[in-house]
Amino acid sequence: MTYPWPDAGTPLEDILTLMPVIDEDRLAANIARAQAYFDGHGKAFRPHIKTHKIVAVAEAQRVAGAAGLNCQKISEAEVFADAGFEDILITYNILGAVKLKRLRALHERVPRLAVVADSAATVDGLAGAFDAARPLTVLVECDTGGRRCGVQTPEAAAELAARIAAAPALRFGGILTYPATGGSSAVEAFMAGTMALLSARCLDCPVRSSGGSPDLWKAHLVPSATEHRAGTYVYNDRSMVRAGHCTRQDLAMHILATVVSRPAEDRAVLDAGSKALTSDLLGFSDYGEIEGHEGARIVSLSEEHAVVDLKDCRDEFPAIGSVVRIVPNHTCVVSNLFDRMVFHRGGVVTRVEDVAARGTVW
Repeated sequence: MTYPWPDAGTPLEDILTLMPVIDEDRLAANIARAQAYFDGHGKAFRPHIKTHKIVAVAEAQRVAGAAGLNCQKISEAEVFADAGFEDILITYNILGAVKLKRLRALHERVPRLAVVADSAATVDGLAGAFDAARPLTVLVECDTGGRRCGVQTPEAAAELAARIAAAPALRFGGILTYPATGGSSAVEAFMAGTMALLSARCLDCPVRSSGGSPDLWKAHLVPSATEHRAGTYVYNDRSMVRAGHCTRQDLAMHILATVVSRPAEDRAVLDAGSKALTSDLLGFSDYGEIEGHEGARIVSLSEEHAVVDLKDCRDEFPAIGSVVRIVPNHTCVVSNLFDRMVFHRGGVVTRVEDVAARGTVW
């Protein structure tokens, strides 16, 4: 039996839960707002499609003016290559013969494909998998305070850039970072220092790529950066509202859930759970906000149940059988938990889109 996805024209109150729903107007406004910001500051914008993993949404970003796409893994990039996207950056160290073979096949059909590296081992692996007839573009990943991947100093970045430039099968494309929130000054200092060292080596650095939705609206504070990458902005989520990067009117994603039990006066249970809501807390003490019911807290998730603590709820919580709207803590993870997303305008279904890159984690 196939899942009964709703037809266009169906009111949201008539669809099954659990169901993630995307507001068309808020989605379009989020895309337009971000693109206008980068156009206004003369920087390229490269959306990270991990947030939505949907071809149609990526196309809307491209039409709005995006410079290309940011993917995180080879298999994710393959989905968008299949859909005809021609400018893809994979921001992950790619290692091992099996993955390198797949990367080479992808490179043969994507006109502008680039990857990153933060070690000689990664660079040497890439160099051995490609050839001078069609070199692969590689950017040096730099740690500017995010403390994840990346070389630790401008000197190390320049050394690795020289190693890339010396490999006939590779082309040095520039530098890249995923910084800590609020790290604009650190990014600028690292990029400016690296560019000076590269200039001394007569190495051009065409791309200087920074990223992150939390600092999206501060990208102009990094003048050395030529582009910015961000994903969450397209839907926004609870963490983005808390940080002041958007308002509740900019939240494009909600998860519709049904109240399935009221076992106690101060407790309700929803037909949600870890298979539908992310377990990411992102500094919150609960697992999502129930729109319109301040103080109602989703305090625990099992696979199919979300337990709501009502002790501090400031209004009458809905009865059994009622549908509520959940604002997720982290929208990107929710996208990877569903096969499809339901889009709507004014509470009426407009379309259903496959989450085409769901599960593309290698």
